[in-house]
Amino acid sequence: MKKSGYSQLTGDQRRQLLRPKIRRGHLTIAPGVFEMISAKIADEMNFDALYMTGYGTVASYMGLPDAGLASFADMVNRVSQFTQITQTPMICDGDTGYGGLLNVMHTVRGYEAAGACAIQLEDQEFPKKCGHMLGRRVVPVEDMVDKIRVAVETRNDPNFLIIARTDARTTLGLDEALRRAEQYARAGADLLFVESPESEEEMREIGRSFDLPLVANMVEGGRTPILSAHDLASIGYGLAIFPATAFLAATQAFESVYETLKADGSTNRLTTPLYPFSKMSQKMGFDWVSEFDATHAKKT
Repeated sequence: MKKSGYSQLTGDQRRQLLRPKIRRGHLTIAPGVFEMISAKIADEMNFDALYMTGYGTVASYMGLPDAGLASFADMVNRVSQFTQITQTPMICDGDTGYGGLLNVMHTVRGYEAAGACAIQLEDQEFPKKCGHMLGRRVVPVEDMVDKIRVAVETRNDPNFLIIARTDARTTLGLDEALRRAEQYARAGADLLFVESPESEEEMREIGRSFDLPLVANMVEGGRTPILSAHDLASIGYGLAIFPATAFLAATQAFESVYETLKADGSTNRLTTPLYPFSKMSQKMGFDWVSEFDATHAKKT
């Protein structure tokens, strides 16, 4: 019988695969996944990692903005569902840790137990906002340093990566963002994520400032320029996440399909490319369901 749609790899096994690949100057590409179909498709593409985008996950799960409205329970549930149906190491958005230091401890334990390979924690005040929005405010640097230390102390698996993100660039300037990232590195972060630099030169300055692998957030239409994989690696980035690409493409397709259906009352003249229904059924696992049913059918 074919394997079911559930993962065959443990979280420990996936973390052992991912950690050696995340290193400065050797770029790991992680496409954003935001619901189960996107996760299954991306999982088949042999990426080294997938990225559970907070923006896309909150939007698809709750129909709400990524503005601190999703709880720890909401998000750890999604982490678990993503990792159950994929084999690829999953990097997961953990927002601010969902509260104080005790909450950070609980969040790290929950994400690690749910199968995540890395957690991204940020220094925004609660309620947080998407990293490419204006008006973000950050907590005192000492508070975030404590969160990073607690996260490092809490993880059971040393291969579970702690990503420290600062959102200080947009409101306080690049120098303050660099100062904060340096403090987070000293606190034990495995990767540094200086959010939303606004030029290639700013990205290069970030690269010159640190020895740890860096995270590049490549958001089409966002505040940071989209660079080639070669340029990102040469700057010092070790991980490039593309959180929005898939859900922006999917939303455009949704809108096009529904507009045609509304106008025509039919899909006869639909120009939007459609995935074959038979392949979709196979991708969702109806083939192994049929085999399961045949194997366990009652004999009459």
